Amino acid sequence: MTAPPDALVVVGIDGSRTSMTAIRLAAREAVLHSRPLRLVHTFNWVADPSEPMPEEPRRPAEELLSRAAALASQAQPGLDISCALIEGPVITTLLRESGSAALLVIGDGGLGIDPDVTASSAATAVQIAARAGCTVLVARQQLPSVGPVLVGVDGSASSLSALDYAFDTAARHCTDLMVVQVCDPDGTDGGPPPEVVEQLAEAVAPWQRKYPSVRVDQQVRTGDPESALAQETRRAELVVVSARGDEPWRGMLGSVSQAMLYHSASPVAVVRNAHGLYVQA
Repeated sequence: MTAPPDALVVVGIDGSRTSMTAIRLAAREAVLHSRPLRLVHTFNWVADPSEPMPEEPRRPAEELLSRAAALASQAQPGLDISCALIEGPVITTLLRESGSAALLVIGDGGLGIDPDVTASSAATAVQIAARAGCTVLVARQQLPSVGPVLVGVDGSASSLSALDYAFDTAARHCTDLMVVQVCDPDGTDGGPPPEVVEQLAEAVAPWQRKYPSVRVDQQVRTGDPESALAQETRRAELVVVSARGDEPWRGMLGSVSQAMLYHSASPVAVVRNAHGLYVQA
């Protein structure tokens, strides 16, 4: 699914260290995709709703946006940057922003540091990743080290969207791509079934022809998908998963994408499904 040429990269900021990292990641993606960057900070004014917001509470929010814009400009000089201070709930505001964005970047709310963070902190990142109208990039507190892009696939139509996004990202980042599929073991020797290995190669081939410069490592493993992918995230620059994978009936996120939000050591891109996506090399 290709975003309109004028769609922005949007980043939600709250002043935390993780949101500062999100700004740097968002600025890089904006440059790599030749898109403007929009910095959004929400201000949930809970006093008398009939009264305008006084200047004093607004000032720290405006100063935060100013610092954020300076950081983005320092990270990527010459980047087209705009700022928005929006009154309202964080989740509602960012979901609305995602409807016209090419990419929404947010912090993980502490998930990458402590999987037992409060439900409210977790809910923000998880709900936005599950319900956004565009791909969501969830940043960790630290900037990722240089490494391959890791994408988890499961043979579903949804995972083709993740594969497409991962190839494009690896090409833009000038890095390698690791494609991992996890399945049940073969009944004879306990290894991956040969037909799954063949199916993965067939799925990857059109994108490999489209992106010949990307070096690809294809792996079919047996066992638990969440655990297998979580182990590989330690050396990945970015982890890419589809929102629901082979579980389109789920109302929110699939089990693998949700597990990556909680357990990935690297930033996670949750890709929305593009129905009928197909690459003709």
